[in-house]
Amino acid sequence: MTHRKEKKMKAVSYKTIAANEQIVKKEWVVIDAENEIVGRLSTVAARILRGKTKTYYTPHFDCGDNVIIINAEKVRFTGHKMDDKQYVRHTGYPGGQRFATPKELLKKNPIGILEHAIKGMLPKNKLGAELFRNLYVYEGPNHPHEGQQPKTININEIK
Repeated sequence: MTHRKEKKMKAVSYKTIAANEQIVKKEWVVIDAENEIVGRLSTVAARILRGKTKTYYTPHFDCGDNVIIINAEKVRFTGHKMDDKQYVRHTGYPGGQRFATPKELLKKNPIGILEHAIKGMLPKNKLGAELFRNLYVYEGPNHPHEGQQPKTININEIK
């Protein structure tokens, strides 16, 4: 009869790190929306705003980056969504439901399409409102945030 030694398990030496102001390093990133699909661009921007691309991501803390999106008027939709999709809003008065297609909104308010899509992908609470303030969307290739030295990223290279 052989006597077996019981192996003691070693305690894991890693500790879970919760993000706080000392750990989080907020950066500025620029995304060029020219010829990008709205939904795919929005998911990448929402992940960066939320901080899910960071190793120290914490769900209840703002650990994301500031996102600048340029050329908002040059986004595109797949399929027939440009004519068939409908954005619904309500004026607040009886019978005040209003509908608009992306084609109409791109002429009137191209920034609103991206903001609407990204805001819908953020949490619906105080944290989501705080994260949404880190998003800056502009028509055209210029933005007033050169002082922050933002780095340009290609959304097709982010996983």
